[in-house]
Amino acid sequence: MSLLAIIGGTGLSALEGLNITEQRKVDTPYGQPSSDLLVGEIAGQQVVFLPRHGEQHTIPPHKINYRANMWALHQQGVDHIIAVAAVGGIRADLAPSVLAVPDQIIDYTYGREQSFFSDDFSVDKHIDFSYPYDPTLRQKIMQAAKQQNIDIVDGGTYGATQGPRLETAAEIQRMAQDGCAMVGMTGMPEACLARELNIAYATCALMVNWGAGIGDGVITMAQIEHTLAKGMDDVKAILKAIIQQQ
Repeated sequence: MSLLAIIGGTGLSALEGLNITEQRKVDTPYGQPSSDLLVGEIAGQQVVFLPRHGEQHTIPPHKINYRANMWALHQQGVDHIIAVAAVGGIRADLAPSVLAVPDQIIDYTYGREQSFFSDDFSVDKHIDFSYPYDPTLRQKIMQAAKQQNIDIVDGGTYGATQGPRLETAAEIQRMAQDGCAMVGMTGMPEACLARELNIAYATCALMVNWGAGIGDGVITMAQIEHTLAKGMDDVKAILKAIIQQQ
């Protein structure tokens, strides 16, 4: 039986409508995940929820124990993950409040553990990562948005940066030249760790600001929080539609 997990990012530390049946504390060989796993039901369908930054959003992007998070979900039998991400728009059509489902990723992070096999590597541990997001799961997100009459952009390259600071204007310019459509801080190594575990993985990304140097003035958390408050309602509607169809 298929089991879906939602990884909540900035702006999604809880999922309304989730009837929590169990809060599971999970130990992994890689340490503690960001929080206990919240196991529950929506419309009779089981789902697992994990707040990526912790229940109180106290874990910065570069300090998240990505391996523990993914292993904990894997231990519970999760085979599909939708990751929710608050990101900055780079491409002209990805203005604040726009939703997108990226289809590619470029990794600009450093110092993060990228593999479960770092200390036990052999040649067969290489994974094909040509297409980092699961196409079937991506289409489920697109279809759910259409059913809810929510506009969403199909595709775009997610540029994953180290954080926790926001990027410079020059860095965003370089990323635009590299072909990035959006910028976030948590897309890697989540995506490649999911691939190592054979978990289908896709991202629903909400643009909460323009990348540095693209919009007018400085980027403020007040602006980001305002966009989050509006955009996350659409994200939650999409997630609920997907869960109900499981």
